[in-house]
Parts: sequence; C-alpha cells; structure tokens
Amino acid sequence: MLPFQLISADGANQKKLQQAYTSEYGILYQGDCLNFLSALPNESVDLVFADPPFNLGKKYGAEVNDQMQQDAYLSWSKQWLSECIRVLKPGGSLFIFNLPKWCIEYGAYLNQRGMCFRHWVACRMPKAFPRGNKMSPAHYGLLYYTKGEPTVFNKVYTPIQVCRHCSGEIRDYGGHRKSLNEKGINLMDVWDMPEDVWENASEPDSTEILWTLAEEIWADIPPVRHRQHKKRVPNELAPIMLERVIAMASNPGQIVIDPFGGAGTTFYAAEKLHRYWIGSEIGDVDPAVERLTNLTKGIVEEWESARGNKKLKQRKKMASQLPIPYSTADV
Repeated sequence: MLPFQLISADGANQKKLQQAYTSEYGILYQGDCLNFLSALPNESVDLVFADPPFNLGKKYGAEVNDQMQQDAYLSWSKQWLSECIRVLKPGGSLFIFNLPKWCIEYGAYLNQRGMCFRHWVACRMPKAFPRGNKMSPAHYGLLYYTKGEPTVFNKVYTPIQVCRHCSGEIRDYGGHRKSLNEKGINLMDVWDMPEDVWENASEPDSTEILWTLAEEIWADIPPVRHRQHKKRVPNELAPIMLERVIAMASNPGQIVIDPFGGAGTTFYAAEKLHRYWIGSEIGDVDPAVERLTNLTKGIVEEWESARGNKKLKQRKKMASQLPIPYSTADV
C-alpha cells in the first residue's frame, strides 16, 4: 500500500489525470503538471525533482508548447514552482534542472518565497558549439533549495577526476590529498541493486580508486543522446544524476515526486533506491512505462552507455575493481 494518495477539494483535478503505471513504490499519471500538483496534499512529499521543458522550441508532442513568450513561460513556471513549495514537507528538498537563463529567474522567485538556497550545481554540457556572438555554453544548472533547514542530507562521494589522456589526477586538493576518503566511503556510478545503497565499505587499500565529496561542478553526467539507449526523441537525463540527487536528499521509504516525468528517469532511480515516488507526464508516457517495466524484469541500465561502447567497456573494467559503494557512517 503506497503511503499517499491524490486528493483535491472537488476531485476535478484528479479526474483530469489518467493512471498510466503503478508499482510497489509508485504511481505514474498522464496529465498536466498543474493538475497533478494541485491534487497533492499540503506538505506531503520529501523531495521534488523538476526538469521542465526549456522553452527552446523542441517537439515534445502536441500537448506541450515549448516556444512560449518569455513572460508567459515565467508565469507558468511560477505556478508549478508555487505548487512544489506547497506540497513539500518542512525540511524537504527541491531540485530544478534547466538552462542558467531560467535558473536565475527560478532562484529569484524561490528566494522571494522564503526557500533556502543550498547549491547551484553546474552540470557540464559536452560537445557544446559556439552560438553567434555568445560564449559557447558549457553547463546546465541544477538548483538545490530546501524548505527551511534540510531534514535529510546524506554525504555523496564521487570519483577523483583524472586526465583521460595520461590518467594523472587533475587537482592537488590544496595539499590535503592524503585526507580524502579517510572513511573508505565511495559513490558508485551504477547501483546494481536497491539493497546496495547504504552498506559498510571494505577497508581501503593502496590500489583502490579514491573518491571525494561531490562538488558543485558535475562533469560526469552528459545528456543521453545515443539513439541505441534513448527512450524518446527529446534529450533525457542520465540515471546517475537522479540516483545521486535522490541518495543525497532522501532516505529509503520517503516520497519523491517529479511533475515532468519525461522518460521516467526519476521514477526509475527512486524505484531502484526504495523511495516511494509519484509523478506525471503530459505527453507520451510509453518511454517511462518501458523503462519501469524493464526494471521489474531485472534490466538495469548503465548510464555510461550514453557515452558509447568504448567508454562503457573502460568504465565496466574500472567498476569491477571498486569497493562496495556506500557506508552508513554519513547517513
């Protein structure tokens, strides 16, 4: 039995939503994000992740207008942002993925609404190209806000960056290199099983690949563009991003929502990590249903596949040498 249900004063918004998929941990609805959010109770969820259309004129289906006037786009954005704030529990976390142009506007609005700014995470944009008389875009923004002081913040560790040509470490960490990984806690790029989320790590040794605390620049999360692995025509997020966000800002058994379900990456990650989830998608829900159905069959995606076979083989070889991914020390 899921620990939540959709409610509304007159049931009108709930009737506009069509249930598309259910599992032990979640429910996916097909319908407008505002109808979905307005049907949720006040202060009922622990984590919100939102990856709205970027207003770049992309084709998401007849139901989505991705080429609005700026004022109209921002007005609509404030509507769903207000609803996200309303449904968040005190201490809950809100993550929003978008272009810096819109993240600035979102941040200003969230500040006015009394939300607590935590981080602006810069997610590297690979293979960017120059655009007219502007600098070449280099990152997407991932805003991280909380409703007051966070009730959950789990430390997340990522691999120390090395040069892809010489394999030497890129940074010297200000002379504190020997202090890294003192507790032997590591974040794996791929979590093969949900029960492996938080477990005691093996003792560190001289040959292990060391990891460091996650920083505000994430260079290892490219958009999934390889047609062999994409679930839909528009770009989609690599599962590792959502696994990292969900592991950092929630605990097993808590509730995660995503009003812009897309290809179902948020629901996929939440399901793997034993979080309850609920979400909506106004357009085609088949890609999300396919991803979730595959997971129930034991088909676990490897986010490195977005980078091609050569990179995938290299990462698999490295992963086989890594210790257990998590420790309970920082939970």
